[in-house]
Amino acid sequence: MDASSLRVSEIMQKEYASVGPKERVDFADQLFKLGRFRHLPVLDGGRLVGIVSSRDLMKAALTEVLDFEPGQRRAFFKAIEISEVMTRKVISAGPDTPLTEVASRMVKEQIGCLPIVDGEGAMVGLVTETDLLKAAYLGDASEAGGD
Repeated sequence: MDASSLRVSEIMQKEYASVGPKERVDFADQLFKLGRFRHLPVLDGGRLVGIVSSRDLMKAALTEVLDFEPGQRRAFFKAIEISEVMTRKVISAGPDTPLTEVASRMVKEQIGCLPIVDGEGAMVGLVTETDLLKAAYLGDASEAGGD
């Protein structure tokens, strides 16, 4: 199937890791280290309220001290809630959005993932740069998934 005719619902990841706004940054940091992803949607009751990236955590650490010892970094991250470092103005799309529009949005906004939400703002999936590349160049939407 031609990737240009696909809807994002056909390639989005329906299973994804997420965090809550009250979780501590150290939890997200561990998820980034253990998982193979760089973005975590922030959900409150299933509704998308933000997104946190590994880059957000790095920026948070740099604003306090330029050179953390490992123990200092862990202590600092345990003291901060996700809500303090997450991006609140999240760019998202609906499940019926064409892949060409999703790709265009991601390039324009310089983002690596796009949460997919339904009409009530509940998150139903996630699409990443990797998902788009697989759909475009590997031609098998069922193989998409990963960040």
